[in-house]
Amino acid sequence: MKRLFNALFCLTLLLTACDTVPLTGRRQLTLLSDDQVNSMALVQYNQFLTSNKVEPASSSNTEKVKRVGNRLAASITQYLNDKGLGDRVSGYKWEFNLVESKEVNAWCMPGGKVVVYSGILPLCQDDAGLATVMAHEIGHAIARHGNERMSQQMVAQGIEQVGDIALNTNSQYVNIFNTAFGLGAQYGVILPHSRLQESEADHLGLIFMSMAGYDPHTSLYFWQRMAVASKNNESSFFSDHPSDQQRINDIKKLMPEAMKFYRH
Repeated sequence: MKRLFNALFCLTLLLTACDTVPLTGRRQLTLLSDDQVNSMALVQYNQFLTSNKVEPASSSNTEKVKRVGNRLAASITQYLNDKGLGDRVSGYKWEFNLVESKEVNAWCMPGGKVVVYSGILPLCQDDAGLATVMAHEIGHAIARHGNERMSQQMVAQGIEQVGDIALNTNSQYVNIFNTAFGLGAQYGVILPHSRLQESEADHLGLIFMSMAGYDPHTSLYFWQRMAVASKNNESSFFSDHPSDQQRINDIKKLMPEAMKFYRH
């Protein structure tokens, strides 16, 4: 009987809590509100900033991160609002920070909190390379991949409802958040996304950088450099989902679609 109840519960969730990812059209399970996820993310984000060395706003590299980030955010927000999908970013308070670290990494928390590690800048080389990285990470957030992973954890644990409880003070949900994101572990590296989510972030990121006026073809050069760095064990970025030839081939297939959004 309990097994039947759980099956009916999961079926009900799939029917009532499904969302659609912009541009890709994929259906996903999201049980939490954006406010709930953004609130939890903000706590973790602030803790990360206080325990890591943030590059000063006056540095040229920080200015580059903020310049590229603001350009991406403006284009993405305008596009989503024009398509009636503004709710995806309605609670976003965009921030772009550069932290001093040899780690080859970057991430975007729900709510638009973006962190780039200085160790990835040599592989980016220029604004377009940096836009490739940041647009990909923002793609994860816009696609609500974190919400999706938390929701999957909730279903696995048999949690039936969330309501308006304060998730930040509930250890059960904090543990689920940490399992989904892992922020703070390994110098703040967010836990690996699934291969499906990585591919989806590639898709969204390619289009987002195009919207912002960065030639999507330049993303291929970045992923080629990343593939070489990964083979030489120089990069831990996407270590579970390497920037291999399959990823590059998939991006090439997406190029005609991305070029339709290219504003130069």
